[in-house]
Amino acid sequence: MLRPGNVHSADRWKELLEPIVRRYENKKVRKYFRGDAAFAKPEIYEYLEEKGLLYAIRLSANDVLYDEIKHLLSRPVGRPSRKPVVWFHDFKYQAASWQKKRRVVAKVEWHQGDLFPRVGFIVTNLSARADNVVKFYNGRGIAEQWIKEGKYALNWTRLSCKHFLSNQVRLGLFVLAYNLGNFLRRLVLPRKIKHWSLRSLLVKLIKIGAKVLKHSRYITFQMAEVAIRKELFAEILSRINRLRCCSV
Repeated sequence: MLRPGNVHSADRWKELLEPIVRRYENKKVRKYFRGDAAFAKPEIYEYLEEKGLLYAIRLSANDVLYDEIKHLLSRPVGRPSRKPVVWFHDFKYQAASWQKKRRVVAKVEWHQGDLFPRVGFIVTNLSARADNVVKFYNGRGIAEQWIKEGKYALNWTRLSCKHFLSNQVRLGLFVLAYNLGNFLRRLVLPRKIKHWSLRSLLVKLIKIGAKVLKHSRYITFQMAEVAIRKELFAEILSRINRLRCCSV
């Protein structure tokens, strides 16, 4: 969904979320939602609770929240540890716009060399331990890595058409191209290069130069082995060929 750049990050959240919720409402699976502080709205909490979704949403800090964890805001006694000192705490909290109290999980990190701790709050209806709630929420970072990969590898933010609808179609084509590239990475890459990013695939495997030699009966492509070795390239082609056989 492409939206104007001057709207709130959670604008039209229900329009985007409802079709996904309907798709899974009859499936006997647990449904989870996680979002950044832009989605910290009581109407979103109420909607998720009504639909039976478990959620973890970042909550903007305020004085009341800091007062709940003031016992964790004192610098640890002794020599600073090289590894961050991490503390967790959970409590019940009700903002003025909420109709009821909800569970809030706090994470306090003391890093060597930092004058003040790094503090984060998450509002949730999960019953898991506080550290596991934070771990679940941090999974957002993995999703954002894939978004950034699409931006850098395919330049899918290059939406220079004059009309908004044209840019929306263009973005959809970028996402389709990303999915095709991701299918290539997941289905045909040998184990030794499974870790390659989509950008690495483009540079080393797809956008590579070759010298074309034409003969009377065949055409030869001569490619340098700097980016990828001959045996590895042949293995990738063999895997692609097996996929074609399976589809038939």
